[in-house]
Amino acid sequence: MAGTHPLDRPVWSALTGAQAPLAIRQGAALRYDPQIGLFAAIPGISPASLADLGALVAAHGEVALVEPAAPPPVPGCAVVSEALCWQMVAQAPVAVPPVAFEVLDLAPGDAPEMLALATLTKPGPFFARTPQISQFIGVKVNGVLVAMAGERMRPDGHSELSGVCTLPDHRGKGYAAALMRRIAARIQARGETPILHVYAHNTGAIALYQSLGFAFRRDLVMTTLRPN
Repeated sequence: MAGTHPLDRPVWSALTGAQAPLAIRQGAALRYDPQIGLFAAIPGISPASLADLGALVAAHGEVALVEPAAPPPVPGCAVVSEALCWQMVAQAPVAVPPVAFEVLDLAPGDAPEMLALATLTKPGPFFARTPQISQFIGVKVNGVLVAMAGERMRPDGHSELSGVCTLPDHRGKGYAAALMRRIAARIQARGETPILHVYAHNTGAIALYQSLGFAFRRDLVMTTLRPN
């Protein structure tokens, strides 16, 4: 688990920094509360840290690691999936042009509809309390939530755009791009740098992100583990 830049190990940086209050600890292993997020990390590769990670998975269920490389075997765990991801970073101030639709701040009462939208469209790990991690925004059509976006991990000096999704029947209308621009501008207004992670095979999403000013920084591997 080499890497000294906070983005090389984004989960570890977030859970030992700005989002430490959201962490559950098992020895040296950390993870987000399972109702908030799937991601976990350990300080480095050692028998003791791997054992702590195995104990964390046994106690709290499935986790995902986002690291420069996949981990060695973790005691008591099976690999569910392993995928190459692109880490992308905003290179310049993000413009927020006007749009012909209303962008709303989503409220706690929207949480069930947000979970349903994420469950249908699968933008990445999203759970009942994920909306509590940041202020999500969205677009509604006739009172129905059709698109949303928010923030997730906050490695030192950075914040990750996440939960970006649109109902299939409402794609192609510019909702995702508009929401992403607003989230990225909000992050930059705080003095942080917007980042995101995307599966390397998702070329359509990568093209959208590049059009919004995000550039490839490095490859990372997302490894999902479950209890044996």
